[in-house]
Amino acid sequence: MKFDKYFPADQLKDYIKYYVVSENDMESEYKVFPSSGLVIGFQYKGQLATISNNKESKLTSAGITGISDGYKIFKNSADIGTILVCFTEIGFTHFSSNPANELFNLSLSLDDIFEKSKVNEIEEKLAMASTDKQRVRMVEQFLIAQLKDIETDKLIVEAIKLIYQSKGTIRIKELNEKLYISQSPFEKRFRKIVGTTAKKFASIVRFNSVLDHLSETKTLTEICYENNFFDQAHFIKDFKQFTGDTPENFKRIL
Repeated sequence: MKFDKYFPADQLKDYIKYYVVSENDMESEYKVFPSSGLVIGFQYKGQLATISNNKESKLTSAGITGISDGYKIFKNSADIGTILVCFTEIGFTHFSSNPANELFNLSLSLDDIFEKSKVNEIEEKLAMASTDKQRVRMVEQFLIAQLKDIETDKLIVEAIKLIYQSKGTIRIKELNEKLYISQSPFEKRFRKIVGTTAKKFASIVRFNSVLDHLSETKTLTEICYENNFFDQAHFIKDFKQFTGDTPENFKRIL
Protein backbone atom coordinates (compact mmCIF):
# COMPACT_ATOMS: atom_id res chain seq x y z
CA MET A 1 0.00 0.00 0.00
CA LYS A 2 1.22 3.49 -0.87
CA PHE A 3 0.28 6.78 0.84
CA ASP A 4 2.72 9.53 -0.21
CA LYS A 5 2.30 13.25 0.51
CA TYR A 6 3.36 16.04 -1.84
CA PHE A 7 3.28 19.75 -1.03
CA PRO A 8 1.91 22.40 -3.40
CA ALA A 9 3.77 25.05 -5.39
CA ASP A 10 4.06 28.48 -3.73
CA GLN A 11 1.22 29.81 -5.88
CA LEU A 12 -1.20 27.33 -4.27
CA LYS A 13 0.13 26.88 -0.72
CA ASP A 14 -2.49 29.20 0.85
CA TYR A 15 -5.25 27.10 -0.69
CA ILE A 16 -3.94 23.51 -0.75
CA LYS A 17 -2.53 21.77 2.34
CA TYR A 18 -1.05 18.86 0.41
CA TYR A 19 -1.69 16.18 -2.19
CA VAL A 20 -1.75 12.46 -1.44
CA VAL A 21 -0.94 9.73 -3.95
CA SER A 22 -2.51 6.53 -2.65
CA GLU A 23 -2.42 3.04 -4.14
CA ASN A 24 -3.76 -0.25 -2.82
CA ASP A 25 -3.52 -3.70 -4.44
CA MET A 26 -6.23 -5.13 -2.19
CA GLU A 27 -9.96 -4.42 -2.05
CA SER A 28 -10.71 -2.78 1.30
CA GLU A 29 -13.35 -0.95 3.31
CA TYR A 30 -12.37 1.95 5.57
CA LYS A 31 -13.71 4.89 7.56
CA VAL A 32 -12.83 8.53 6.91
CA PHE A 33 -13.28 10.87 9.87
CA PRO A 34 -14.32 14.54 9.58
CA SER A 35 -11.56 16.94 8.56
CA SER A 36 -11.39 20.73 8.37
CA GLY A 37 -11.24 21.13 4.58
CA LEU A 38 -12.84 19.88 1.38
CA VAL A 39 -11.14 17.10 -0.63
CA ILE A 40 -10.97 16.36 -4.37
CA GLY A 41 -10.16 12.81 -5.46
CA PHE A 42 -9.02 11.54 -8.87
CA GLN A 43 -9.01 7.76 -9.39
CA TYR A 44 -6.52 7.20 -12.21
CA LYS A 45 -7.15 3.46 -11.92
CA GLY A 46 -9.68 1.35 -10.04
CA GLN A 47 -13.05 2.29 -8.54
CA LEU A 48 -14.22 3.88 -5.28
CA ALA A 49 -17.63 3.58 -3.61
CA THR A 50 -19.35 4.90 -0.49
CA ILE A 51 -21.31 2.64 1.86
CA SER A 52 -24.34 3.96 3.73
CA ASN A 53 -26.98 1.83 5.47
CA ASN A 54 -25.30 -1.28 3.97
CA LYS A 55 -25.87 0.14 0.47
CA GLU A 56 -22.92 0.59 -1.86
CA SER A 57 -22.88 3.62 -4.19
CA LYS A 58 -20.16 3.81 -6.83
CA LEU A 59 -18.45 7.19 -7.15
CA THR A 60 -17.30 8.85 -10.37
CA SER A 61 -13.55 8.68 -11.00
CA ALA A 62 -13.20 12.43 -10.29
CA GLY A 63 -15.13 13.71 -7.30
CA ILE A 64 -15.24 16.18 -4.45
CA THR A 65 -16.24 15.62 -0.82
CA GLY A 66 -17.46 18.47 1.37
CA ILE A 67 -16.91 18.92 5.08
CA SER A 68 -18.84 16.37 7.09
CA ASP A 69 -20.05 16.20 10.70
CA GLY A 70 -19.81 12.42 10.81
CA TYR A 71 -17.63 9.58 9.55
CA LYS A 72 -17.99 8.17 6.04
CA ILE A 73 -17.35 4.58 4.92
CA PHE A 74 -15.55 4.05 1.62
CA LYS A 75 -14.76 0.86 -0.29
CA ASN A 76 -12.03 0.65 -2.92
CA SER A 77 -11.60 -1.94 -5.64
CA ALA A 78 -8.40 -3.96 -5.94
CA ASP A 79 -5.54 -2.21 -7.76
CA ILE A 80 -6.77 1.34 -7.11
CA GLY A 81 -4.74 4.50 -7.61
CA THR A 82 -5.93 7.87 -6.29
CA ILE A 83 -4.69 11.44 -6.06
CA LEU A 84 -6.28 13.49 -3.28
CA VAL A 85 -6.24 17.28 -3.15
CA CYS A 86 -6.66 18.40 0.47
CA PHE A 87 -7.77 22.04 0.62
CA THR A 88 -6.97 24.48 3.39
CA GLU A 89 -9.97 25.72 5.35
CA ILE A 90 -10.44 28.71 3.00
CA GLY A 91 -8.98 27.07 -0.11
CA PHE A 92 -11.98 25.79 -2.08
CA THR A 93 -13.57 29.24 -2.44
CA HIS A 94 -10.56 30.40 -4.50
CA PHE A 95 -11.31 27.85 -7.24
CA SER A 96 -15.10 27.76 -7.45
CA SER A 97 -17.96 30.24 -7.20
CA ASN A 98 -20.08 27.53 -5.51
CA PRO A 99 -20.54 28.28 -1.78
CA ALA A 100 -18.59 25.60 0.12
CA ASN A 101 -21.55 24.90 2.43
CA GLU A 102 -23.54 23.55 -0.56
CA LEU A 103 -21.20 20.53 -0.45
CA PHE A 104 -21.74 19.86 3.27
CA ASN A 105 -21.98 16.09 3.93
CA LEU A 106 -21.92 15.38 0.17
CA SER A 107 -19.65 13.54 -2.27
CA LEU A 108 -20.28 14.87 -5.78
CA SER A 109 -18.91 14.33 -9.26
CA LEU A 110 -16.22 16.93 -10.00
CA ASP A 111 -18.01 18.00 -13.17
CA ASP A 112 -20.83 19.32 -10.95
CA ILE A 113 -18.31 21.99 -9.89
CA PHE A 114 -15.93 22.44 -12.84
CA GLU A 115 -16.39 22.38 -16.61
CA LYS A 116 -16.95 18.78 -17.76
CA SER A 117 -14.49 19.00 -20.69
CA LYS A 118 -11.71 20.22 -18.34
CA VAL A 119 -12.40 17.38 -15.90
CA ASN A 120 -12.37 14.82 -18.73
CA GLU A 121 -9.10 16.24 -20.01
CA ILE A 122 -7.30 15.95 -16.65
CA GLU A 123 -8.66 12.41 -16.16
CA GLU A 124 -7.30 11.32 -19.55
CA LYS A 125 -3.89 12.85 -18.77
CA LEU A 126 -3.73 11.15 -15.36
CA ALA A 127 -4.58 7.75 -16.85
CA MET A 128 -1.69 8.08 -19.33
CA ALA A 129 0.93 9.39 -16.85
CA SER A 130 3.65 6.99 -15.77
CA THR A 131 4.95 8.59 -12.53
CA ASP A 132 3.43 10.11 -9.39
CA LYS A 133 5.31 13.37 -9.91
CA GLN A 134 3.80 13.71 -13.38
CA ARG A 135 0.31 13.15 -11.96
CA VAL A 136 0.80 15.71 -9.18
CA ARG A 137 2.09 18.25 -11.71
CA MET A 138 -0.96 17.63 -13.95
CA VAL A 139 -3.34 18.14 -11.03
CA GLU A 140 -1.52 21.36 -10.10
CA GLN A 141 -1.85 22.66 -13.66
CA PHE A 142 -5.58 21.86 -13.58
CA LEU A 143 -5.98 23.75 -10.27
CA ILE A 144 -3.93 26.76 -11.40
CA ALA A 145 -6.18 27.04 -14.47
CA GLN A 146 -9.24 27.18 -12.13
CA LEU A 147 -7.69 29.66 -9.66
CA LYS A 148 -9.77 32.84 -9.26
CA ASP A 149 -8.35 36.30 -8.68
CA ILE A 150 -10.23 37.06 -5.46
CA GLU A 151 -9.21 38.48 -2.09
CA THR A 152 -8.96 36.17 0.90
CA ASP A 153 -11.50 37.02 3.62
CA LYS A 154 -9.12 38.03 6.41
CA LEU A 155 -11.84 38.04 9.07
CA ILE A 156 -12.65 34.38 8.38
CA VAL A 157 -8.92 33.53 8.39
CA GLU A 158 -8.68 35.18 11.85
CA ALA A 159 -11.77 33.26 13.04
CA ILE A 160 -10.19 29.96 11.94
CA LYS A 161 -6.96 30.90 13.74
CA LEU A 162 -8.83 31.65 17.00
CA ILE A 163 -10.75 28.35 16.76
CA TYR A 164 -7.48 26.42 16.34
CA GLN A 165 -5.79 28.32 19.17
CA SER A 166 -8.61 27.22 21.49
CA LYS A 167 -8.49 23.65 20.08
CA GLY A 168 -12.11 24.09 19.08
CA THR A 169 -13.38 25.05 22.54
CA ILE A 170 -14.03 28.78 21.96
CA ARG A 171 -17.69 29.81 22.21
CA ILE A 172 -19.16 31.44 19.10
CA LYS A 173 -20.35 34.45 21.13
CA GLU A 174 -16.77 35.03 22.30
CA LEU A 175 -15.55 34.64 18.71
CA ASN A 176 -18.01 37.30 17.49
CA GLU A 177 -16.90 39.68 20.27
CA LYS A 178 -13.22 39.23 19.45
CA LEU A 179 -13.87 39.84 15.75
CA TYR A 180 -16.25 42.80 16.34
CA ILE A 181 -18.96 41.29 14.14
CA SER A 182 -22.54 40.22 14.88
CA GLN A 183 -23.45 36.55 14.59
CA SER A 184 -25.69 36.53 11.51
CA PRO A 185 -23.34 38.15 8.93
CA PHE A 186 -20.40 36.25 10.42
CA GLU A 187 -22.13 32.87 10.10
CA LYS A 188 -23.14 33.60 6.51
CA ARG A 189 -19.54 34.43 5.51
CA PHE A 190 -18.08 31.52 7.48
CA ARG A 191 -20.42 28.90 5.99
CA LYS A 192 -19.89 30.12 2.42
CA ILE A 193 -16.09 30.02 2.68
CA VAL A 194 -15.37 27.14 5.08
CA GLY A 195 -18.29 24.84 4.26
CA THR A 196 -20.11 24.58 7.58
CA THR A 197 -21.08 26.69 10.58
CA ALA A 198 -18.40 28.01 12.92
CA LYS A 199 -19.87 25.85 15.71
CA LYS A 200 -19.66 22.63 13.68
CA PHE A 201 -16.21 23.54 12.41
CA ALA A 202 -15.04 24.11 16.01
CA SER A 203 -16.43 20.70 17.00
CA ILE A 204 -14.40 19.08 14.17
CA VAL A 205 -11.25 20.88 15.35
CA ARG A 206 -11.95 19.72 18.92
CA PHE A 207 -12.54 16.13 17.74
CA ASN A 208 -9.20 16.11 15.92
CA SER A 209 -7.52 17.49 19.05
CA VAL A 210 -9.02 14.56 20.99
CA LEU A 211 -7.70 12.10 18.36
CA ASP A 212 -4.20 13.58 18.75
CA HIS A 213 -4.31 12.86 22.50
CA LEU A 214 -5.78 9.34 22.40
CA SER A 215 -2.43 7.63 21.84
CA GLU A 216 -0.96 9.33 24.95
CA THR A 217 -0.98 7.86 28.45
CA LYS A 218 -3.74 10.23 29.63
CA THR A 219 -7.02 8.74 30.80
CA LEU A 220 -10.20 9.30 28.81
CA THR A 221 -11.53 11.41 31.71
CA GLU A 222 -8.48 13.70 31.50
CA ILE A 223 -8.86 14.01 27.69
CA CYS A 224 -12.58 14.73 28.12
CA TYR A 225 -12.09 17.65 30.54
CA GLU A 226 -8.94 19.02 28.87
CA ASN A 227 -11.03 19.44 25.71
CA ASN A 228 -13.80 21.28 27.60
CA PHE A 229 -16.53 18.67 27.30
CA PHE A 230 -19.35 19.32 29.77
CA ASP A 231 -19.28 15.71 30.95
CA GLN A 232 -18.34 12.20 29.79
CA ALA A 233 -21.80 11.54 28.31
CA HIS A 234 -21.37 14.50 25.89
CA PHE A 235 -17.81 13.39 25.12
CA ILE A 236 -18.90 9.83 24.24
CA LYS A 237 -21.90 11.05 22.18
CA ASP A 238 -19.76 13.45 20.10
CA PHE A 239 -16.98 10.91 19.63
CA LYS A 240 -19.41 8.24 18.48
CA GLN A 241 -20.96 10.63 15.93
CA PHE A 242 -17.52 11.35 14.45
CA THR A 243 -16.15 7.78 14.48
CA GLY A 244 -19.04 5.34 14.95
CA ASP A 245 -17.25 3.99 18.02
CA THR A 246 -16.82 4.80 21.71
CA PRO A 247 -13.57 6.49 22.86
CA GLU A 248 -12.77 3.42 24.97
CA ASN A 249 -13.04 0.95 22.06
CA PHE A 250 -11.22 3.30 19.73
CA LYS A 251 -8.31 3.81 22.17
CA ARG A 252 -8.06 0.05 22.71
CA ILE A 253 -7.32 -0.67 19.03
CA LEU A 254 -4.79 2.15 18.58
